[in-house]
Amino acid sequence: MTRSTRTTDTGSAQSDLVTRHPLGLAPNSDRVIAKLFLPGEEGSQPHSRAAGIVARALALPEREVDSLVAGLLERFEPRHRDYRGILARHAAVVVPRVPVPAELSPARSLLLGACFTAEYAVEGAAVTNPSAVPHPDQAGLPAGALRLALSLRAVGEGHLSSIGFAAAVIGPGPAVRLEPRSGPLTTGVAVPVEWEATRLRAVLTEHGLDDEVTRAVLQSLNPRRPGSGPGPESGPGPGPESDPESDPDLSRAFAAVPPDLLRRPQAPGIIAGIRSIAGSLRRVEFPSDSTLPQRVLWPTVTSESNGMEDARFVRFTAPDGTADYRATYTAFDGTDISPRLLTSPDLRVFTTAPLAGPAARNKGMALFPRLVGGRHLALCRSDGESTGLAASDDGQVWEPARPLHGPRAAFELLQVGNCGSPIETAAGWLTLTHGVGPMRTYTIGAILLDLDDPGRMVAALPEPLLAPLGQETEGYVPNVVYSCGSLIHDGLLWLPYGIGDTRIGMASVPVDRLLARMVPTGRARVGDGGISG
Repeated sequence: MTRSTRTTDTGSAQSDLVTRHPLGLAPNSDRVIAKLFLPGEEGSQPHSRAAGIVARALALPEREVDSLVAGLLERFEPRHRDYRGILARHAAVVVPRVPVPAELSPARSLLLGACFTAEYAVEGAAVTNPSAVPHPDQAGLPAGALRLALSLRAVGEGHLSSIGFAAAVIGPGPAVRLEPRSGPLTTGVAVPVEWEATRLRAVLTEHGLDDEVTRAVLQSLNPRRPGSGPGPESGPGPGPESDPESDPDLSRAFAAVPPDLLRRPQAPGIIAGIRSIAGSLRRVEFPSDSTLPQRVLWPTVTSESNGMEDARFVRFTAPDGTADYRATYTAFDGTDISPRLLTSPDLRVFTTAPLAGPAARNKGMALFPRLVGGRHLALCRSDGESTGLAASDDGQVWEPARPLHGPRAAFELLQVGNCGSPIETAAGWLTLTHGVGPMRTYTIGAILLDLDDPGRMVAALPEPLLAPLGQETEGYVPNVVYSCGSLIHDGLLWLPYGIGDTRIGMASVPVDRLLARMVPTGRARVGDGGISG
């Protein structure tokens, strides 16, 4: 294990408190997936060239086809889980578009699939902006150690972002190591997931779809029975697919719309809008024998067609003690951004869904790890330059945010935001922030929020906790350190952070010393109460 280092500048929080660990997580171009590739549709061509490609593949002699496929299997099958199945699924996408003989040899079917498949290096350009939560598997560790699940923003060709993962072990003491990230990647398999009426109504209203046609459709979707929870994307508890008293079949709901409503001029557009919104709820299941670093959450819905960015994971504990993993991330369609919610009981099955409400309209939402005062809370940046606090009854529809923390110090003159979910300590909610200062330099700071009233900031670090130094000033985006989530273990704040939007480092900070260095903003000095856990 490589020795950790302290920063050498003097008299700053960074030099006095921060230990940088040689985690060394860099982009790895060997981490590839096999994705659908439709020549002509990826650029400026107006039409797919599929028909010509299929015709040429069908014209090859069978012996040549067999030889081609044998070479493909030898080269690519070890790199991809279920490579033959992937080729078959991609061939099935194209076959309905062009005339193909009813009977094809197995080899020729695989060749057709390979013509419409391309390898994509998910980390070909960068891996950055991590968040950390306790891994669901803590087996095989010595006393005092904790296995982390790290979420990563992986950036590949075309600057397309997906959500990847790594695993690391911290402790005992101030030690950290990465676990292997070997083996073929998998993007999982979509499994059925259904809306319930109340949740769908809120999202439709958010998108301006609230008229008689919408209400007629929703009337056929029975509301969730009392006690069954806020929705399938909200963690443990039965979802609508397990509720026999609900009828979330949208096809039947569309069929039940009165004909006179369907004859209205706006009806086709409304129906199309409902279908589009309904398709934005997805669930992905990864193979049970896959490891966390092999899993990639790949864009699947229109709103994230140009990327899934900066997931902020947190382990959320419900009032009854049950826990799940939740994250907000930014979906980008090439023009607009929209926050979305990820939930998972085990980091193997994930549900993604849109968020709604005034606070859910910009980047960087970060969820609190439990209810506060009986409500879901989140940090957000609704105005683009300052941090606000938002509340929700169900964790899905968010009320307008109230101001909490704006640009003040020299290192945050341009804007501030959060660096992940608040962390509960006995002194208050420890919240890491990012500040953008002159020359668009990103640094990481810290504030402390009142434990019972997080809308009140009680202390702040008057200087950056972490700033780009040395080679950290270099990268795809120079002068940036940034995190999407940290945690406390054994008295240390463990902070994974992106460097230059290119690679990832790890730092640790003694929590008691960090709290003691913070300056009170409205009450007696904090930092003497220790930390929870």
